[in-house]
Amino acid sequence: MLWPFNHFSKPRAPLRGTIEVIYGMIVTQAREPSFYRVFGVSDTVNGRFDLLVLHLWMVLRRFRSIHGAVDVSQALFDRFCEDMDANLREMGVGDLTVPKRMQAFGEAFYGRSAAYDAAFAAGADALAQALCKNLLNGVGMENAQQLANYSFATIACLDGLDETGLLGGGWAFPDPAEAGDSNLDG
Repeated sequence: MLWPFNHFSKPRAPLRGTIEVIYGMIVTQAREPSFYRVFGVSDTVNGRFDLLVLHLWMVLRRFRSIHGAVDVSQALFDRFCEDMDANLREMGVGDLTVPKRMQAFGEAFYGRSAAYDAAFAAGADALAQALCKNLLNGVGMENAQQLANYSFATIACLDGLDETGLLGGGWAFPDPAEAGDSNLDG
């Protein structure tokens, strides 16, 4: 039912279901075992966080190219923050410490996003170096190159989706092992 005067209210927030679907896809992909077994990402809290940030960066990067997707981007980032907050509390981090840890998560996200943006613009070798530093603790450049290949393949996949397809969540990330083996160069 339409309520009178609804046109005076704030624009409607992005559908919660859409954000849940897309964020769920990001989390599921970041948990893909081949990242840990094949690419050598450490299967730790930090390793999982960094893979989550990488995938969130790739999706948010795509949203930047969609006119009017600022609300969706913000809602997706907010969902990430809610998840990080819930994880901290589940791990037993106290109420007084959570805000400090959340600030550190935010700084890590923005720092890595800026590094990935600059590296992506510079090409596959630069992205591999950034991924080596953030995901592989500076060791394993061959694995980092595979991660860069995967990232370029994922970005190409996301760039190939129209707005409706992207926001519909009816897409999938590429298989990491297959995309990592490809020899792409941005």
